[in-house]
Amino acid sequence: MPNKLHSETSPYLRQHQHNPVEWYPWGAEALNKAQAENKLIVVSIGYSACHWCHVMERESFENEDVAAVMNQHFISIKVDREERPDIDQIYMIAVQLMTGQGGWPLNCICLPDGRPIYGGTYFRPADWKNVLLQLAEMWSNTPEVALDYAERLTAGIQQSEQLPVNRIPETYTDKDITAIVEPWKRLFDKQEGGYTRAPKFPLPNNWLFLLRYAVLADDTAVLEHVHFTLRKIASGGIYDHVGGGFARYSVDGRWHIPHFEKMLYDNAQLVSLYAEAWQQRPTEQYKRVVTETLAWVRREMTSPEGGFYCALDADSEGVEGKFYTFHRSEIEQVLGDDAALFIQYFGVTAEGNWEEEQTNVLYVDADADPLAREAGFSAAEWELYLADAKQKLLDYREQRVRPGLDDKQLTSWNAMMLKGFLDAYRIFDEPEYLQAALDNAGFIRQKLYAGDGGLLHQPEGGGKAIPGFLDDYAFCIEAYTALYEATFDEAWLQEAERLAAYVLHHFYDNEQHAFFYTADTAEPLIARKQEVMDNVIPSSTSAVVRQFHRLGRYFDRQQYFDIVAQSLANVVPQMARYGSAYSNWAILLLEVVHGCHEVILTGPEWQAFRKVVDGQYVPNKIILGGTNGTLPLLAKRIDNRQTRAYVCRNKTCSLPVTDKTELINLLINPDA
Repeated sequence: MPNKLHSETSPYLRQHQHNPVEWYPWGAEALNKAQAENKLIVVSIGYSACHWCHVMERESFENEDVAAVMNQHFISIKVDREERPDIDQIYMIAVQLMTGQGGWPLNCICLPDGRPIYGGTYFRPADWKNVLLQLAEMWSNTPEVALDYAERLTAGIQQSEQLPVNRIPETYTDKDITAIVEPWKRLFDKQEGGYTRAPKFPLPNNWLFLLRYAVLADDTAVLEHVHFTLRKIASGGIYDHVGGGFARYSVDGRWHIPHFEKMLYDNAQLVSLYAEAWQQRPTEQYKRVVTETLAWVRREMTSPEGGFYCALDADSEGVEGKFYTFHRSEIEQVLGDDAALFIQYFGVTAEGNWEEEQTNVLYVDADADPLAREAGFSAAEWELYLADAKQKLLDYREQRVRPGLDDKQLTSWNAMMLKGFLDAYRIFDEPEYLQAALDNAGFIRQKLYAGDGGLLHQPEGGGKAIPGFLDDYAFCIEAYTALYEATFDEAWLQEAERLAAYVLHHFYDNEQHAFFYTADTAEPLIARKQEVMDNVIPSSTSAVVRQFHRLGRYFDRQQYFDIVAQSLANVVPQMARYGSAYSNWAILLLEVVHGCHEVILTGPEWQAFRKVVDGQYVPNKIILGGTNGTLPLLAKRIDNRQTRAYVCRNKTCSLPVTDKTELINLLINPDA
């Protein structure tokens, strides 16, 4: 008989419905039962694409002896971290405070009221059973010890990431940015790109900041390291050279062997990053990565309604990476006479280049492209050769048992991928990317809005509606402003501001000058958290503050600028100690120090002028205009008899120009 997870919509929760553990989903039934029976709670958190979550399930949660201990002494609750990031956030902080590290699977033992007393990540079966028995004995014999510890730990959770309200400085300078970047540089891996550590995560927002910083500050050394890193990532096995898309991270220090799960949020950010990097330094490999990754998203990760799915599992047939790897003989069989060059280019060997016998993870030496010239290919011919060989291998691979698909459609991740399509549309001028973005925006408007005008975290299903979190609003606002810049349809900008007003009403604390991760109408948990530090995804607070900075420019709202100024003042003193954890804040600081171009394009040929703008690398800008509009900067500037461009900075605008060359000069030399 299935347990209480059988009616859940989350693929991760449904994976556990036939465990002998009597799992409950998070909710009143489980929490009330724990209090009524005075039992400790096991809160076990993971996600469907998590390899070690699967391992612990097989070893412990499918083990009858372990399950018997859990069922006798505990109320066991399974949580999908992607479905309930608010719960995950609290118990992740608890485990980090207790152990100094975190990860998934995340397992917390809690009092009947939900306050944690013990936690960790992956446990071997014997260790897990021993921990459970010891804690059950303590709760039976000396509950006061658990109560005292829970009180102190919960106080630590509630206080984490709370920042003092600082005085707003009169100005920020390049010195403030240099203080962040200089210690950051010491982490650079000069041999393999990225940082000197393993495993290696792409951390796209880190490299986005460093790319923009390097150009604006004219720091050639950082610029070269950014491009070196991006080439290394795109060449490594962390990138799926056959089917497109990036895995979550590489387990080694050279980007070769991935942890094979593919997450929508990584790929959304990496598409935007590689598109922007191509804009700064046109590199065929960058365009190839964007094109192939978006093809993968459209082929495998897009619902019929235009929504984007969450993730693909690392495992298939119970084996990590089996779907993605090849024996040399398979490649020879599929490619025939074309196999030899492909095998050489992608480092394939008969004995295999991975720990699994005869198994190869495709990997390109960053300097392998001379092979094409030596073989007599032109650049265009080489791209055709690679595309043809990859398509044949993709067709062959499609006959295998596929990894599991997590078909959740999360608002924040959808919005990030929507923006990825728009960035690629703007830079590569591919109309199909704009259509994919518009389709997804229609899906968000139709499926991800709540009755009160706010956002849902995912489409309502199974009788469950999860209200949107701060990151859902932040990235949706960002997507809508990007849609405005792509179409000059002010309806998107108006909707972005409406959501911003909702955020201020339900998420912002005027006394603490802080944004909470959950709305004031959300289910109360043991702590209402703020999310300040950036991670593999920018923090919800940094993301929403950056959007208020942009909306302030579009709508000339001093209230927005005041919120941005105070938020930044609270964070800047923290940034120099660990720049990588504040990269999105650092992008905002760059925009404040170096200013922002406000590019106005009006008249019948505004789209042609925007292509001129998108052909230049000017990261610190907003674009507005069209043939009609109500924004303050457009007042008295729209004349549809002639196409005109203005570039404004610091509340001063240039005279209008009608020539594309003059527009380029304004962008490159705004003070000339």
